[in-house]
Amino acid sequence: MSMTALKGDTAFQARSLFRSLLRQSSQFAAYNFREYAKRRTRDAFREHRAETEEGKVQELMQKGLKELQVLKRQTVVSQFFQLDRLVVEGGKSGKQTGDRNDIIRQTTE
Repeated sequence: MSMTALKGDTAFQARSLFRSLLRQSSQFAAYNFREYAKRRTRDAFREHRAETEEGKVQELMQKGLKELQVLKRQTVVSQFFQLDRLVVEGGKSGKQTGDRNDIIRQTTE
């Protein structure tokens, strides 16, 4: 196998890992955890975008795979503790009432 094909395969694996991490991150029930996981994934891949040393790339890929396994476990656990959707997520909205213009969450179920 040529070196070019090997690098292409590694690039494909890295893109596949990136998509898997983002896909798994979107499975979090809580908005803040979901957005943090997506942001952390994008930042980590941006930080190491220019890495060319083969040993370091393989080390980073292994670390990414471990992170993917952690995300899978955490998303399952987070789905046990679902909360109401936040206003920033869309869907349900608050209603201002009272003297201090407090927002009271309304549930329509």
